[in-house]
Amino acid sequence: MLIRLSITDLQNIAEKISSQLAILFVPTILRIMDKKTNLKMLQSIHALYLDTSKQGPLSDTPSQKFSDKILDIIHRTNIFGTNPQEKDVTILLSDLRGFTAMSENYSPLEVIDLLNRYFSEMSEVIEQYGGTIDKFMGDAIMVVFGSPEVRSDDLERTLACAIQMQIRLTKINEENKGLGYPPLYMGIGINTGKVVAGKLGSDLYSEYTVIGDHVNLASRVESYSLRGQILISEHTYELAHKFIETGQVNTLQVKGKKKPVKMYELLSTNRPTLLEVPPREGRKSPRIDINMPLSFQVIEGKIIADALYQGEIIDMGYGGMYISSSEKIALFSEIKFPLSLSLSANIQSDVYAKVIRINPRNGYFHYHLEFSSISHEAEEAIKHYINRIIEGS
Repeated sequence: MLIRLSITDLQNIAEKISSQLAILFVPTILRIMDKKTNLKMLQSIHALYLDTSKQGPLSDTPSQKFSDKILDIIHRTNIFGTNPQEKDVTILLSDLRGFTAMSENYSPLEVIDLLNRYFSEMSEVIEQYGGTIDKFMGDAIMVVFGSPEVRSDDLERTLACAIQMQIRLTKINEENKGLGYPPLYMGIGINTGKVVAGKLGSDLYSEYTVIGDHVNLASRVESYSLRGQILISEHTYELAHKFIETGQVNTLQVKGKKKPVKMYELLSTNRPTLLEVPPREGRKSPRIDINMPLSFQVIEGKIIADALYQGEIIDMGYGGMYISSSEKIALFSEIKFPLSLSLSANIQSDVYAKVIRINPRNGYFHYHLEFSSISHEAEEAIKHYINRIIEGS
């Protein structure tokens, strides 16, 4: 029979327990609590138990010393049984770019191994900066700063966490290379605002989460981020502009908003320490002039349109290309096209690219594209092709 303990029960036990009995008390609590109990509380109490166990028998100093620590954990992580609350939070959303297409070349076990190692490293960074992981969604992570625990520097922590996540990804990619896995690329979006925080679900299953318009906007901001990029909303920028450096600013019409939304590219922060976003490979890539016909499809929402359009590749780099077409494509739309580089390798692969700039000229539209999803083989073939052209010239 499953025993359920309320917060009051836990408090009463913790307040009465002696420090010697605490060692017996904690593992028992861990066994009898059901899945409705806050996992973060369990992990914190368990860590305290293991740490105390290593120190040997506890002295009989005031028994409150140990139980007070347990009470502190309970109070800090007490989220079940509370009514929904309106809170000011900063939301961080990260998502791997092109992971679905890449995973098609690997077995399910290899994909799970790749994701688990990625999630483990990212979770470590998030924990370091005091963020709360709201949920994992496929290869995406939603993190909240400011709920359930509120700190005066939650915004600073969020921005530093985002940069450190991109830095940590470089370490993951070094390990992936040694294991024969392709590099991973991540985009991050950040927004600050009021949300409703509390339990969502039923008596059988519920979880603590945050909902509201500002969560949706954070998701929209993230969807516009490119590989290796961190985008922040206008409100986040207004709160943080004194201690961050930003790059390109885009004003976009996003779904669910009547007015255009400004998004700022985060380059660095100096709080709590100086951190810089690693440079994206596409920015330091050599480019070559080519004239290559291009057939492409436009992705509307997440649906690939049937219509096939024609254009021409004007130049190309490691991370993207410059094309010309008579067809009008919206800024930050994605296109899909087959890429064949016969001079470099006998390879044809579907490549996805995002429109990051548009230059209308002489009745045509010139588009700057950044690859958003490309197989490792195609990426290497492009690099080899570009390097051969440069060496030959």
